[in-house]
Amino acid sequence: MATEAATAEMAAASLCDDLEPATTRTRIRDVLATGAARAGESVVVGGWVRTGREQGKGSFAFLELSDGSCAAALQVIVDAAVHPLARLTATGTSVLVEGVIKEPPQGTKQNVELKVSRVLEVGEVDAAAYPLPKGKVKIPLETLRDVVHLRSRTNTVGAELLAPLFMAFISCCAVLIYYYLILALRIGAVARIRHQLAFATHNFFHENGFLYVHTPIITTSDCEGAGEMFQVTTLLSQAEKTEKELKENPAPSESDVMAAKVLAQEKGDAVAQLKATKAGKQDIDAAVAELKRAKDNVSRLEERSKLKPGIPLRVDGTVAFENDFFKRQAFLTVSGQLQVETYACALSSVYTFGPTFRAENSHTSRHLAEFWMVEPEIAFANLQDDMNCAEKYVQYLCKWLLDHCREDMEFMVKNYDKSAIERLELVSSTPFVRISYTKAVELLMNVTAKKFENPVEWGIDLASEHERYLTEEIFKKPVIVYNYPKGIKAFYMRLNDDQKTVAAMDVLVPKVGELIGGSQREERFDVLKQRILDAGLPLEPYEWYLDLRRFGSVKHSGFGLGFERMILFATGMENIRDVIPFPRYPGRADL
Repeated sequence: MATEAATAEMAAASLCDDLEPATTRTRIRDVLATGAARAGESVVVGGWVRTGREQGKGSFAFLELSDGSCAAALQVIVDAAVHPLARLTATGTSVLVEGVIKEPPQGTKQNVELKVSRVLEVGEVDAAAYPLPKGKVKIPLETLRDVVHLRSRTNTVGAELLAPLFMAFISCCAVLIYYYLILALRIGAVARIRHQLAFATHNFFHENGFLYVHTPIITTSDCEGAGEMFQVTTLLSQAEKTEKELKENPAPSESDVMAAKVLAQEKGDAVAQLKATKAGKQDIDAAVAELKRAKDNVSRLEERSKLKPGIPLRVDGTVAFENDFFKRQAFLTVSGQLQVETYACALSSVYTFGPTFRAENSHTSRHLAEFWMVEPEIAFANLQDDMNCAEKYVQYLCKWLLDHCREDMEFMVKNYDKSAIERLELVSSTPFVRISYTKAVELLMNVTAKKFENPVEWGIDLASEHERYLTEEIFKKPVIVYNYPKGIKAFYMRLNDDQKTVAAMDVLVPKVGELIGGSQREERFDVLKQRILDAGLPLEPYEWYLDLRRFGSVKHSGFGLGFERMILFATGMENIRDVIPFPRYPGRADL
């Protein structure tokens, strides 16, 4: 209501009489929330038709209209006299309508409906060509990934084939009927949950005095040291352009360049002769101009004679990145951590929240090539401080969803994961268990009730099955594991006094396993330098990072939360590709 009033106030103050008036649209969420209290009120609503059907021998139609503001749809009634019904009922049709809010007849499931008086706008759909099925059809997640640009319009997604139950023959036509175990989830619900988690993230760090820093997507350093990075280069496009240019206009030969040099020499001699004979200024200026053109031609021919097809290489056969756009190797970032540390070492408490990339050829349900990370960094903080911040943050997110996204979470419980809200309540209210890596391995090695696919021994990187067993079976609550072996962790993590472990920590939660990875950073210059070398990395790209230790080094810590993993944890979804709007993974980069 306040938004509508503000829009009307702005329209009244506007001097733009030559423009179409602003649209005063009411969100469907607001119509449904107030229900019968607004009966008799005229409103404008817009959305997309989920289902539409003509009734009363074509005299009117029911439309289920959704605008994404909530999980529910608004029932809209349109008379044939108001608008041709066939243009409105196809699934996916967009409409903007004006009508009166009404109380529906008793016994219907709706608490309110809209009787349309005017159809203001229509975006029609060719039902035969529309790639999504009509009505409340449950569509497999894998199918929806093929129409990623339209999947946000679906009623439900997620179907796992249970079994063909029976076959019948009717009127000589064989009809094979499959019953599905439906695990339904509206993509809109995931989008709203994702939005709320993003909003809560910024809210949490703002309330705790952190500054939001935009770190670069293009970087020249590998934060993880794993080498699985996407390269950013213009050398390929340059090579294609050069090859095309050489076909159309071949590079000059040595004789062409030599002839141009001879001509330039002759033009130079002519200028010298004119000056020696004290010729007129006009003649000398003309000769000088010809000499300049001859020299420019030599330079142009010499430059073009260097053009070679293919990517430029050095003498030793390696790629000549000095010819690239950034004059050096550049990559898409795997983490904004190293860059955000520069601000932590000046502004104390900072965080970054953005897309990160990894060229890992993995097809698991837990991996993406492009994903989002939340990465806070805190100066004057040790590992204990880091764990405290991580625990508070995760609990804040869980409580936020319970308080601000209850409708969508209840939808998840009803249709997808019955324990989703229970899991959020557990994590939001339960202190996290904290154990060392050594103790965690000891507990896992003593497990007899389960045989792990990956054998457990000190020094391994805990697999998802180990992490989930700790949090789901042994402790039945969130767990923070700390002090990992240095051999399985990144170079920037602080080396402990035992010289075997680093001050690292992982936050483990039910359903997902690792949700957060963090550490106290190595603040000692000599130790960090040696760790970079031990990791087999060149020092030159990290000299700026070492400068943070050369000049005013400070103890600091931080962590990274995989944003999509948090959504998996909250919703109970099984595949990470279904909790990000436009998933990128090996072989797929649609849109």
